Amino acid sequence: MKMNLQKFAGKTNVFPVSDNQFKLGASKEAATMPADLETFSPSFSNGVETWTPMDAEGWQRALMTAKAVTITLSGKRNIGDTGNDFVAGKTFTNGHDSEAYFEWIMPDGTSISWPNAVIDVKNNSGGDATNVGALEFDVISNGKPTVTPAL
Repeated sequence: MKMNLQKFAGKTNVFPVSDNQFKLGASKEAATMPADLETFSPSFSNGVETWTPMDAEGWQRALMTAKAVTITLSGKRNIGDTGNDFVAGKTFTNGHDSEAYFEWIMPDGTSISWPNAVIDVKNNSGGDATNVGALEFDVISNGKPTVTPAL
């Protein structure tokens, strides 16, 4: 998937959530966007150590010491789509077999990627009898990401 930076040229302010793009696969070269994703929700977890030294007259000091990201994606199970099939194929894996290349391209063109993000499938084909089968999964950061700012 080639990014069209022209799409973002001259745009300011608000944007539709659908302007976010996601690619995943066994490698960067094999990564594709899964079809039929409907929602995503990033969650940032930060480790902050705090202390209250006497020389600060009771005022707390703090230092950010850790970070983690979990991106929850959900949509429909689309059999035959390369990206969708790749995610569904992680349903019964463990260990390093549950890892994949993952890239999030934000609406401004900034790219965040992990070569070995953990794919945690939560729902593969479930739902009510009259629903279209679901595909729901978390992408969990595994180490420091590569962040490439927008051009």
